[in-house]
Amino acid sequence: MARRILLAGAGGQLGRSLREVLADRELHPRTRDELDIASLDAVRDAVAQIEPDLVVNAAAYNAVDAAEEDPEAAYSGNALGPRNLAVATAGRAIPLLHVSTDYVFDGRGARPYHEYDRPAPRTAYGKSKLAGEDAVRSINPRHYIVRTAWLYHPDGKNFANTIVGLADRGEVRVVSDQYGSPTYVPHLATGIAQLVDSEAYGTYHIVNAGEASWFDFASALYAELDLDAAVLPVSTAEFPRPAERPRYSVLTSIQQPRVELPHWKDGVRAFAAAKRG
Repeated sequence: MARRILLAGAGGQLGRSLREVLADRELHPRTRDELDIASLDAVRDAVAQIEPDLVVNAAAYNAVDAAEEDPEAAYSGNALGPRNLAVATAGRAIPLLHVSTDYVFDGRGARPYHEYDRPAPRTAYGKSKLAGEDAVRSINPRHYIVRTAWLYHPDGKNFANTIVGLADRGEVRVVSDQYGSPTYVPHLATGIAQLVDSEAYGTYHIVNAGEASWFDFASALYAELDLDAAVLPVSTAEFPRPAERPRYSVLTSIQQPRVELPHWKDGVRAFAAAKRG
């Protein structure tokens, strides 16, 4: 069992949830200010000082649209950073768990993507995340790569909090022709905690079960929180963005051990309960 864990990206939504579910371990959380994974020297120093049994990377550059204008920033956070962690851990035979995304796929499929489907990213963000995966795989054989999607948490910047904050408008328009796997971050953190002691290295898809459009997701949030506002379905064409959004990027898993999370609607219920306090 991994007793001493170095957690990079500890200040983000996933990092905070991992701090809770891994609280029974000797956890060494590092925020971006405390550990810049784009610096190989900083990463090597942290690994040498802590001597962890496992490194978990929850740090990432997630500005999907901004990545189109500044791909270098995306590659620094999503490719160079994971590469540095892989270099620092491989030489010491330390396992590395790295979190990736559904954006590594082209989003043009008609069935859920499993771990053995071929990636084909179409955005700078997705390409940078796939580059990070490739670096981890090629450098450290003791790796877990966890792909997930549509993350949301009661605190922080995410779709769920944004759409809930718009309810006072009385009417919101939400895209109904993009489908994915809404995933409640505390559920994801629990799934990762189940995986880290398996020593079954490889690539895993860990998301809440089922599939939904953004419209479905928003409607469920409003219903669960008893928000009195109309949710209107609109097409992707009505909301042009700098980065292309996947039309269908639902994830599923055929990997073993299979890490199963509750249905996405259970995540909505947990989110609503947390928001109500």
